[in-house]
Amino acid sequence: MQLGDIKQIKSYPMIPLMKNAFLNEQETKEALADFILSADKFSMGEKCAEFEKEFAKKQGSKYAVLFNSGGSANLSMLQALKNLGKLKDGDLIGFSALTWSTNVMPIIQMGMKPVAIDCDKSTLNVMSDNLLERLKQVELKALFITNVLGFTGDLNKIKEVCEKHNVILIEDNCESLGTELPSGKAGNFGIGASFSFFVAHHMSTVEGGMACTNDEEFAEMLRIVRANGWDRNLSATQQIKWRGEYNITSEFEAKYTFYDLAFNMRPTEITGFLGLSQLKFLDENIKTREKNFLRLEKALLKNTDLLPLKRGHINKLSPFAMPIVCKTPELREKYMTQFSDAGIEIRPMIAGNIQKQPFYAKYVKDNFNLPDTDFLHNNSFYCGNYPELSENDIETISSCLYKY
Repeated sequence: MQLGDIKQIKSYPMIPLMKNAFLNEQETKEALADFILSADKFSMGEKCAEFEKEFAKKQGSKYAVLFNSGGSANLSMLQALKNLGKLKDGDLIGFSALTWSTNVMPIIQMGMKPVAIDCDKSTLNVMSDNLLERLKQVELKALFITNVLGFTGDLNKIKEVCEKHNVILIEDNCESLGTELPSGKAGNFGIGASFSFFVAHHMSTVEGGMACTNDEEFAEMLRIVRANGWDRNLSATQQIKWRGEYNITSEFEAKYTFYDLAFNMRPTEITGFLGLSQLKFLDENIKTREKNFLRLEKALLKNTDLLPLKRGHINKLSPFAMPIVCKTPELREKYMTQFSDAGIEIRPMIAGNIQKQPFYAKYVKDNFNLPDTDFLHNNSFYCGNYPELSENDIETISSCLYKY
């Protein structure tokens, strides 16, 4: 073994952001192998439809539409709203400034104008006060909010503000599957919400995502947008409606009739199979994640270098990760070093202030003052939180949260 190999081994994290691709990994892999060997079809079909039905039931929504990724679900939701005439080119769309690229890029790609909204440093999220402050300055047509790392803002109040000001509320709930407020589950407050099943999320189909909604018209359009603009994945009643409107009288012609702007964002039957498999373990997974967080939070609360997160408005927490918010950039460097030296893999707080990203500077001219998001950008980071963390892993992370 050469010196370079030794260095690589030493630098490999003992506690990575995630350890397994799946919950109950061996069982899932064996079941997946059996499915692949026995399945007659792998393109989107019965397993995808079954997963949609079961996920909608679990989320408590009327409709669920499966996509090949959470990012695709985001893009498709905005396209669907444009197709329905609810949004148009040039509309101002508010978004959480502390977010991921695929929450903001679709706004630009759809020809609309993104408007950054500050995120409270004590919750990591847009709060109703932040939204009201921005509404004093601009007239928003929609708010595409991100529920960050398993936490949320005061979504019930945000929904009320949106309804009062005729703002369409959309949720990116890719990081907060299972989080519940007294007034409902995260992901159930707007016209629709996206979910991600990428590896290391609450449940994994390797790649995959979902859009949930209680609006039948929106769900119908999402299915059109997902698959080329045709009607093949609609109900018979919906097909009759569309074909009648455009005088399509032949089944032969209907198979290649495209009604509105769309993409090919279809998942595979493997996605559907894995989703059904992982859904069985979701409740226990969320319970363990919350338990891990509460243990780590005890250590964090004893450290005056770190800021605790306010979560009193949340009934059930489904943490995506363990966020650490330091009081100064210098303290951030100190604790990042402690974590790294202990072999714990860490990441920035999502993409930080998204206004600082190269793509944003290229395509968006109007920037807003975002003091709390800037604070989080400069002072915070996170490490993994998942069911496979061992007792020793929890102790190691806790030790890095102490003040020495």
